[in-house]
Amino acid sequence: MKKICLLATLVLSPNVFANDVIQWWDASATVLHGENYDLAPSERQTTITLETAGGWTYGDWFVFQDFINFNGNNGGVDDSSYGEISPRFSASKIIGKPVGFGVVNDVSLALTYEQGDGPVESMLYGVGLDFDVPFFTYLQLNTYRRDAISNANISDGWQFTPVFRIDMPIGNANIIIDGFIDWVFVADNNGYDENLHFNPQIKYDLGQSLFGEHKKNKLLVGFEYDYWKSKYGVNGVDQNTYSIIAQYHF
Repeated sequence: MKKICLLATLVLSPNVFANDVIQWWDASATVLHGENYDLAPSERQTTITLETAGGWTYGDWFVFQDFINFNGNNGGVDDSSYGEISPRFSASKIIGKPVGFGVVNDVSLALTYEQGDGPVESMLYGVGLDFDVPFFTYLQLNTYRRDAISNANISDGWQFTPVFRIDMPIGNANIIIDGFIDWVFVADNNGYDENLHFNPQIKYDLGQSLFGEHKKNKLLVGFEYDYWKSKYGVNGVDQNTYSIIAQYHF
């Protein structure tokens, strides 16, 4: 359901504002092209994704909007859109001292609003945990209650969403592996199946390789793998595909 989340308490962006309400932020545009998409007007799709993420006085946020073009579609549907708004409210930031235990370094109130074409409007609310573990630039585990808002949306239930990033320096550049898993592990309605959506991206920091350290995390190229068991909660529809991507951070 969602694209790659860039939420993190770790500052990954050069846009840092010490002692301000907005502590850091990042914005990016990504172009993806792939084939073999299920339950769509066309198996081939080109998607432009606009994303922003950041940290502020009381938490962090992640927002994205997908604009999807169904290439080669003859059914009259040329494009679609889907997006999410995901703020989190950090206990550590609100209280003013670390809140955590073991490898957990923060606890947050996690919210997500889903919207787009079709009966997809939902509100999610739950608990987010931030982890400090080796090899991960960030690792978050969010557990949500799903409540459908729009009519005909039957996706009510419970959802577990890990979000992660791993950086692997290679020579004068970097390999980035980041992504998410959306696992709806309890579905309230008989017509909506429990489902698992695994959506990692593997990207090479081409900007840093070509132009040096000052262009780090600016221009990334690579591919996105997309595995979705029971896509949209439809039993027996298992999507397994990938897209090539180019991503630019402003």
